[in-house]
Amino acid sequence: MIDLHCHMLPAIDDGATDLDIALAMARTAVADGIAVTACTPHIYPGLYENTRATISAALAHFAIALRKAGIALRLVIGADVHLTPALVDNLKSGHTPTLNNTRYFLLEPPHHVAPPRFEEMVFQVLAAGYVPVITHPERLTWIESHYEIFGRLAHQGAWMQLTSGSLTGRFGSRPRYWSERMLDEGLVHVLATDSHGVDERPPLLAEGMAAAAERVGAEEARRLVVDRPRAILDDVAPANVPMPECLPARPRSLFRWRRRG
Repeated sequence: MIDLHCHMLPAIDDGATDLDIALAMARTAVADGIAVTACTPHIYPGLYENTRATISAALAHFAIALRKAGIALRLVIGADVHLTPALVDNLKSGHTPTLNNTRYFLLEPPHHVAPPRFEEMVFQVLAAGYVPVITHPERLTWIESHYEIFGRLAHQGAWMQLTSGSLTGRFGSRPRYWSERMLDEGLVHVLATDSHGVDERPPLLAEGMAAAAERVGAEEARRLVVDRPRAILDDVAPANVPMPECLPARPRSLFRWRRRG
């Protein structure tokens, strides 16, 4: 399994507070069957001023610690990115890292307030050749009044990522309802842990895969945690990736991506 959303790097955001916790999270992930983890600390201006440089340095140090501890977990770079007017410029310049340096990146909407011009800004990112993977929409407090936005964005080419624990009830009945509804309607591309620790929000993906299989079948559940995450890390064009049953293949003409660096 591949976990595309984990706050495992020590002392860089609100995830692992020190190396011991980060190592414990890695052991939990490996025991759960996770082979690859995208380390995705927040980039949140004014709170978490992370950049490609700071994330890369922390990832390199943690990879060394994993090898010394004998933990067989592959790490790749990423970030949990918030909307700002400079988002596209920061992606193009490389200041903001994408997932494993591909066209895909995690986009985290504000948790409590629907951002103005959200759809317009997402389309600007798509038009620039990037694919935003919108994180945990099922947990946003404004999803009830704006649910149709996520359907429109998914059909325009944005990807949706649910938190594994939402499907199993770890976040309560409300996120579970919305995650199940989005799965049933074919709006979900990826499951990930969004793990921040070991005891609370642990890096457990297998339970979410099992819960997804009960609703959409074992084949689609595997696509959620293995096939599409692997396609992201390999930078496969969305038009060449099997979509959820209710979503069309993405038109090739929209994407003008060229790998940078």
